[in-house]
This record gives sequence, structure tokens and C-alpha cells, in this order.
Amino acid sequence: MHSNNDTQGRTSRPQNKSCPAGGTNTIQKAKSVSANRPKPRDKSGMITTCHSRNTSKGKPPEYTVVHRGFDTLALSVKRSISLEVFEMLIKDKAAAKAERRDTLITLDGWQFHLKPHGGKGYEFILSDGEAHATWALKKPSAKDPWGVRVSIGSFYLATAGLGKARAYIDATLERLGIRYVPTDISIARIDYCVDILAPQFTLIPEHFVMHARTKRKDHIATSDQQVDGISGRVQTVTIGKTPGRQIVTYDKRAEIITHHKTYWWDLWYDTLRREGGDPYAMYILYRDEIRADAAQSRVWRIEMRAGKDLLKDRWNIRTWADLFTRYGDLIREAFEVVRYTIPNGGKNRARWPNHPIWEIAQAEMNAEMFEMREGSDPNPLKQIQRDEKVRQLEQLILGTTISHAALNGKTYEQLPEYFKQVGTLLDARIKTDPERYAKQLAHANDKYVFVRSTTEKGDRAEGGA
Repeated sequence: MHSNNDTQGRTSRPQNKSCPAGGTNTIQKAKSVSANRPKPRDKSGMITTCHSRNTSKGKPPEYTVVHRGFDTLALSVKRSISLEVFEMLIKDKAAAKAERRDTLITLDGWQFHLKPHGGKGYEFILSDGEAHATWALKKPSAKDPWGVRVSIGSFYLATAGLGKARAYIDATLERLGIRYVPTDISIARIDYCVDILAPQFTLIPEHFVMHARTKRKDHIATSDQQVDGISGRVQTVTIGKTPGRQIVTYDKRAEIITHHKTYWWDLWYDTLRREGGDPYAMYILYRDEIRADAAQSRVWRIEMRAGKDLLKDRWNIRTWADLFTRYGDLIREAFEVVRYTIPNGGKNRARWPNHPIWEIAQAEMNAEMFEMREGSDPNPLKQIQRDEKVRQLEQLILGTTISHAALNGKTYEQLPEYFKQVGTLLDARIKTDPERYAKQLAHANDKYVFVRSTTEKGDRAEGGA
């Protein structure tokens, strides 16, 4: 739909110029992987039988790559929504304000959550839970042509890839009545990450070497390094600042546990399954009792974040064509400017050799610039998200009910009977105002509409543009 012109005088990269890192420029369902798994899945998408016991006798490699791909994408579009769409959204926003909550709306057959407020100069903020995308829209104005901003998160990019993300953006813009040319795109941020199963690896901030190039706009100094951790153990080292270059090395296992992103276990497993990865590494990612042991299942993420200053000022990357032509060079230089090393006793830190985990991440990023689609089926991962939310709510219900019992002087032995009494009480309560509680249930259905599997509510991505 949109043509991309290669940079004059530059040799073409070995990649699909219209949509590398994804292999497609149409919105379609991600390839199902369930049929090819070594063992069947139950309705939740989890594996129902385990690996052979012989697998547990093995020993995983010291470093195993379990994921690589784009992690965040943000861009602006030099176009505005039509007055017709604006007037429709104004009415929907008024309804959202009246109810003081996000409200579910439909635009040309696609569903979004519309927030009751705007922000940072944007009149409307829409959330697309299907693509884990946030759309910010301005009121149409000839004085401010950059009227659209979109940000896509890690889940969609991990399961679909950059090519499908671009196709999704194009299709959504058309549904908003927006047509654009290649130069109307301005990429504001793009992140790429590599996840490595490395249980024995210890992150030591002093082993990072940063080359200070004072004549360059992308200067990085030791003072740009930030360290985070708990109980004396370093969990995160962040080097650089956005909107420039930022390289973050952190304990991804700890992060997914803290933020309840348990679908990453399945995504990591699926990556190894599709790529014929190490059997014992797959066993670690599958077994709950092993995953619970950080000493056996710690996964480290090395993430390269490129903000608008680095993209535009240093690399002249603005459009899709610029990104697909020069992003590989940006990645290569990033791993030269910042290195994680093995000290060899020499005083010249610049001569310290790279650590193996850094070499692996660098090689993965350099090699995968032209084809990084994960291809994982998002439905099982959505089911995991749903199950995690159900578990959290069940814990909340249990804790609240026990507190209620304590206030009423109940003993532990009386809890089973008291739970039944609470159920009867709640049943009587909803019958006092059926309309009110039916409305609450409808609102909850709207809130969690994107957490359900696509088979429950129809696969909207099939429609395309």
C-alpha cells in the first residue's frame, strides 16, 4: 500500500524492504504451534504431559537463547482523524467521563477502550488490548499536523513480529479514515531484546565498559549507569538515557514474576521447541518446581532501547524505510559503544574482552535483523494471562472473606459454613438491584474483553485493512 525508497547509494540489506523482521505486511493470525508441540495441550493452552524423565538427567548449556525480538515500538503520524471520527469520539468520551471509567467502543468493527481523559496534548487515548497498543489522537488542526501517536508493547511484538505490527498500524489508520505517505511516519522509539537462560550468570556493574566519545552526540559516560537490586544482588544495570541510547541488562525472570507476566514461560518454551533448542533447557522452562528455583531458571534480558534523539539525530532514522535500512548498523554500533566484559587484570579497560553473554546477545541481534518473527500462537498466552488474573481475584476474594469472618468473630473451624453464608448473602444482595449488578457485570465484561481468547469473541485480526 505504501512504497519505500532505499537510501541513495546504499547497498540493500538481505531483507524484505517492506517489512523485515516479520515476513508479512498483512494482518493474519499468527501460525498455530499447538499441533507441533511434543505433547498435547489442555484448554488453558498448557502442556498436559511432561518430558521424559531421562531429560532431567541432562545439563543445559551455560547460556541458552530463549527469545529475541522487538519489544516496544512507538511512532507518530503526520495526519489527523476526520471530523466525523472526532465527533463520534467526543460523544463516547463524554459517556466515559460520566461513568468515570474506560469505556468499550467500536470503530469500523474494531473494539477499543476509550479513556475518559486525554493527555500530553492528545484529546483521545484509546487502548487496543488485542494488539496491546495505545493510540493517542489529537483534535484535527491545520496548525498541528502530527495528530496521531501509537505505541505497541512487548506481547504483540513477541507473538506477531514487526511486520505484522506495521500491517496492524496501517489497517487501523485506514479504519480511522487516515491515508498517509511514507514520509508522514516518524519513529520515536524502538526496542530490541535478547533473553538468555543463564542461571549461573552474575551481573557485576563494574564489568561494563563505556567508550566516552565527547565529540559525538551519543556520548555515554560512567555517570550514565544506574544499578538496581535487592539483598545485595544486582538485578538491573541501565546504561544511557532516553530519548537517546539506553542499554538495559536485567533479571527478566524476576520481572515476570513481580508483574505476573507468566505467559513468558510458555513463550520461551515455544521458542526453543520451534528452533530445536536444548532439551534440558526446555525441561527447565516447563517444570513448575524448577522454574520456582531461580538458581536453575534465571533468565537475563539484554535490551537495546533507541529513542528519538538517537534515531533522528545520530542515524537519520525517521521512516519505515530508514529503519529497515539502518537499524542493523545502529545495533552493531551500540554494542561497540557499551560492552560487558571479563576483566583481565589490565589497566586499560578498553582491552578487556567481551563476556560470552554479551557476545551471544550481540550475535543474535546482528544476525536477526532481517527475520525476527516469533510466530507463537497468542491464544494460549492469553489464556495464561486470564488464568493469572482469575488467580489474583480468587486470592482477593479469599482474603477479604476471611477478614469479614474475623470481624464477625468466626473461628477457623467455622469458615466452611461461613463461606456458604456469605454466598447466600451475596445472592440476596444482587437480587435487591438486578439492573445495577447486571450493569456492573457488563462493565467487567468490557474491561476484560481482550484477555479472553480470540475464539471466544471472534478473531478481529483476520479482517485486515
